[in-house]
Amino acid sequence: MQTIVRVGVDLAKNVLQVHAVDAQGRLVTNRAIQRSKFLAWCTQLPAGCLIAMEACGGAHHWCRQLLRMGLDARMMAAALVAPYRMQGKGGKNDANDAAAICEAASRPQMRFVSVKTLDQQGMLCVHRLREGFKEERTACINRIRGLLAEFGIVLPQSSRILRSHLHDILEDASNDIAGTARLVLQRAFMHWQELDEHLHWCEQRIAAHCKEDAQVQRAAAIKGLGPLTASAVVATVGNFKQFKNGAQFAAWLGLTPRQNSSGGKSNLGSITKRGDSYLRTLLIQGAKAVVLTGKHNLDPISQWAIALRQRSGWQKAVVALANKNARILWALMAHERSYEAAHISSRPMQPASVMA
Repeated sequence: MQTIVRVGVDLAKNVLQVHAVDAQGRLVTNRAIQRSKFLAWCTQLPAGCLIAMEACGGAHHWCRQLLRMGLDARMMAAALVAPYRMQGKGGKNDANDAAAICEAASRPQMRFVSVKTLDQQGMLCVHRLREGFKEERTACINRIRGLLAEFGIVLPQSSRILRSHLHDILEDASNDIAGTARLVLQRAFMHWQELDEHLHWCEQRIAAHCKEDAQVQRAAAIKGLGPLTASAVVATVGNFKQFKNGAQFAAWLGLTPRQNSSGGKSNLGSITKRGDSYLRTLLIQGAKAVVLTGKHNLDPISQWAIALRQRSGWQKAVVALANKNARILWALMAHERSYEAAHISSRPMQPASVMA
C-alpha cells in the first residue's frame, strides 16, 4: 500500500468522505467512511500525517481527537477551499469537496484555523446561548406588544415601561382584553421573566470567566471593551500569537477597508466584514459607547475619537476606534502586557546603517 501523507476529509453527520494522496500527490483512496469507523481508519495512517478539513460544525472535536492520535489535524475556512474544486460550482459533491480540501491543504500560503480547547468551546456555548435568549426575549416583547395592540393598548417603545404597566393592564377589568387573551398575556409575561433569569445566569458565567482568566481581565481594561467583549474574544481566539501583528488581527475581524486597486491606483471602500460577526458587532458597539461619551472623558483614546469624529464623521470614527481597539487588544495579548490609558506608541528606532 502506498504511504499516505495527506488526507482531505469532508465532514458530515453520518458519513465522512476521505481523499488520501501520497508524497507525489497521486490518489491512494477516495471513499466514504461511516462516522463510527473514521477514527479506526485513521489509526492506519503514519504518524504526523496531515489531515485537513473545513472549519464547520464538529471540526474542532475531530481535530482534538486526531491530534491525540499523533496526527497533524488542521482546519481551513470553507471560502478558501472552494477555489480548488476542479469541477466548479456545478460539480459539488462529497468526493469533489474532499479532493478540494486535500489540494488546498498542500498550498504553502494556506491559512489554517487554530483548534479550540474544550474550555474555549464551553465559554462560547454560553455566549451563543445568551444571544439566543436575547433574540427570544425581543420576540416575546414584540409579541406582547402586538397582542396588546389588538385590544387598543399601545405603550411607548421601552421594555422597562412595558414591564411596569403590564401587570396593571392585566389586572384592570375595565379594558377590552378578553378572558382567554388575558391568560395568554399572563403566560407570555411569565415566559419573559424566565428568559430574564436565563440571561442573568449567562451573564453570571461570563462574569466568572472574567474574574478567573487573566487574559480576559487584561482585555476588559481597554476603553470600549467590557467583560462581555473580552470574554468572547479570548474564548474565540485563544492564542493571539497566531497573528503576525495587530493589523492582521483587525483584518481577520473584518475591520479593514475593502480594496479595489489596479494600475497603481489604490481605492479603499467600506470594511470587508469578514470573520466572526459576533466579535465585530461587540467591538463596534463598544466603540459607539466611547465615541458617544468621549466629550466627558479626558483620556487619550476618547479625545482621539472625538477629534476623528469632527474630521470624518460619526460612522468612520466608530469603525476606526473598533479597529484601533482590535490592534491594542492584540498587542496586550501577544506581549502579555497590561493596558495603559496614557500610553503613546512610537515607531522603533532604525539602525544608523539603514538610515544612511
